[in-house]
Amino acid sequence: MTTKQIDYCIELARTESFSRGAENMFVSQPTFSYQIKLLEEEVGFEIFVRNGKGATLTPAGQQFVTYLSNMRKELKRAIEQAQNFSSKYQDNITISLMVRQALYFLPEAIKDFEKNEPGVQITPLFQYENGMDSFLKNESDVVFALEEQTKQLAGTTVHQLFKSHIYLVCDKNDPLASKNLITDEDIYGRTLMVGGGSPALLRSIQQKLISSGKIEYFNSPDHDTTHINIAADKGICLSPGFLNDHSGQFAWIPYDCDDTFSCVLCTHKADQRQSLDTFIKVLQKLYNEAVAFPL
Repeated sequence: MTTKQIDYCIELARTESFSRGAENMFVSQPTFSYQIKLLEEEVGFEIFVRNGKGATLTPAGQQFVTYLSNMRKELKRAIEQAQNFSSKYQDNITISLMVRQALYFLPEAIKDFEKNEPGVQITPLFQYENGMDSFLKNESDVVFALEEQTKQLAGTTVHQLFKSHIYLVCDKNDPLASKNLITDEDIYGRTLMVGGGSPALLRSIQQKLISSGKIEYFNSPDHDTTHINIAADKGICLSPGFLNDHSGQFAWIPYDCDDTFSCVLCTHKADQRQSLDTFIKVLQKLYNEAVAFPL
């Protein structure tokens, strides 16, 4: 199976026309049709049902083309990343994090780091749910995590980064937005968004509030959906400060609670690159200096 055959197959699925597909791929129709036929012979099943005007996907072909489309996007991304790398860099450090805002100072860290290490590229990898699994499979060099996730991990080094507090998140026009500190009593009578992959500490606090019988709750599958629900006046939520993108769209008010999230970076013990150590120290320095910054 060649990349041209993959592209021809995706294009035929999109246009359902051999003539239009061939035109869009800048080849003759016989060449286009022949490559589709070769692909079907290779995979061993009929991808398209031919008709007088063109072709439509079979059920098996529909599933196959979905897979091919995703694979082609990943291949395109890999080629683009490699082109960036080969033109300027000699080494690469990949850092996995669940959302962009988890490491607020990452852009500044990259800028400071590359002043002294211009040949080393820092590549963010956004993985909302499986970042730790990916890291343990050596698919990333660094992973942002909560310290509670790193217990009994073999072959890794844990680097302390910062403590993140708990905040109440609400619409800026909500009466709660005028407060400087939120107590449990302030939340009574409101609807609290819960779930969404909340860390264990946050789940225990949510459960304590729910068990009081003085609040309503609404299950929200993830962080972004929770924010949409807040903007739609469906409720409020409690959130770690490291998820605050500081865009000003919502009010983030400190919640009256002594518990914090210990945010860390994990690296592989076998990875002893000086550049990696330097990058970790750059991030640590930025967070250590951000004393007045809300985290």
